[in-house]
Amino acid sequence: MADTSSDAPGEGLGAKFLDQVPIEITVSVGKARPLLRDLLQIDRGGVLPLDRRIDDPVELYIGDRLIARGELQEVEGAQAGQIAVRLTEIIDTVSGA
Repeated sequence: MADTSSDAPGEGLGAKFLDQVPIEITVSVGKARPLLRDLLQIDRGGVLPLDRRIDDPVELYIGDRLIARGELQEVEGAQAGQIAVRLTEIIDTVSGA
C-alpha cells in the first residue's frame, strides 16, 4: 500500500526536492534596434543606446515569462560595486496562466 499522507502541495519529499533546484532569472534592462551597418561599425568602447532610461524599471524573467519588475541598485558593504535588483512589483503568474 502506498503512503499518501503527504500529498498536499508544499509538503513531502517533492517540495523538499524542489527547494533545492536552482533557477535562472534574466534581468532585462532594455533593447536596442540598430541598423546592421551601424552595429558593424561599433568599436570597442562604443556606446549602444537602449530604449530605456537609467532610472526606468527593469524586468525579471524566468524563461520567457515575466515574473517581476524592479530597480537596479548597487550593493553596499562587503560586495560593494556589485549590482542588484530591488523588487517593486511581483507579477501574478497564477491567475494569468
